[in-house]
Order: sequence, then structure tokens, then C-alpha cells
Amino acid sequence: MRLCFASNNAHKLDEIRPLLPAGLELLSLADIGCHEELPETQPTLEGNALQKAQYVFENYGVGCFADDTGLEVEALGGEPGVYSARYAGPQREAADNVAKLLHELGTEPNRSARFRTVVALVRGEGDVHEFSGEVVGTIALTPGGERGFGYDPVFVPSEGDGRTFAEMTLAEKNAVSHRARAVAGLMKFLNQA
Repeated sequence: MRLCFASNNAHKLDEIRPLLPAGLELLSLADIGCHEELPETQPTLEGNALQKAQYVFENYGVGCFADDTGLEVEALGGEPGVYSARYAGPQREAADNVAKLLHELGTEPNRSARFRTVVALVRGEGDVHEFSGEVVGTIALTPGGERGFGYDPVFVPSEGDGRTFAEMTLAEKNAVSHRARAVAGLMKFLNQA
């Protein structure tokens, strides 16, 4: 089986590849010749994931799954949420986003947060499915670690040992991450299909 993962993010591809079952060929956007920016104009994670997967299927004729992920911080009313990737502006720079998040939180004692991922699968007309995963945790006072991407240097999962995602190996992160949980739902579905 061949499926495209609708992402240009090499880090996401690296996270997902080890989770895939044998026999599933994962295609990147580059593999199918898609080099344009995918639309993400919906107000929800679910809407953005579906919009991207449908765009690839309709324009390239290949089964596709797409994700959208948001960091939802309780003290900020759920921000940055659907705008996580461009929280500090359209340049989508992770360091800028982390800096803005830490500035907005300041010395706020409630640092509760959750990462949420929604994966949409589109394999044909009416063959549309959705999977989700989340992990709860807290926002660290300062960044820590060199691994991962995005907000990983400041997100400390509750199910861990006090380290940020960026301080964990990929295998450790995948054991508890929001994206791994959403992809696990997708893979369970594909293995049963």
C-alpha cells in the first residue's frame, strides 16, 4: 500500500516512519511532485488536517493522510492552538514561537498544557477517516534539550520523568507523544482494512 503524508516537515516524517507497519510505502510531498504550500485556512485542527489531505488527493490522485497539531495552554485560554506554527508570525520560526509563548506566560504559576494532533485520511470519495491523539503536561520556565522541534524544548509531558520532549530520544518521545497516538489510531485502522 502507498500513502502520501502531506507534510514538508522532515522532523514529522522522521517521527512517523518508525511507527508504520511493514508493507506501507510512505510517500512525501516531494515524492509525488507536490511543491506548493498546502492550504491551512480552517479554524480547527480537524479542518486543517482534512483540508490538506483532500487537497493532495484531489490534485495528485494518491491516498493521503495529513495532520495538524496544536499546543493548547490552559492559562492562555487554549492558545496558541490552531495557530501554533505561526504563533509569532508568518515566518513559522520555532524559536520565535517558543520565545513568545514564554513571554506570554511570564511567571504564571498555572503552566498546564496539552499537545493535540488530528490526522485525516482521504483515500477516495467518501473514504475519509479521522484519528486524534493528545498528551498533557506543563510548560517549562526555560527551554531544555537539543532534540525534537517546535515547542519540544519547553513541553514537559506528565507521563515522563521531568524532561522536555527535546531532552528525550525519538523512541522515548514516540512512546507518549500526541502524534504517535494519532498515528497509532491510523495504523490500527489501516491494518484492519
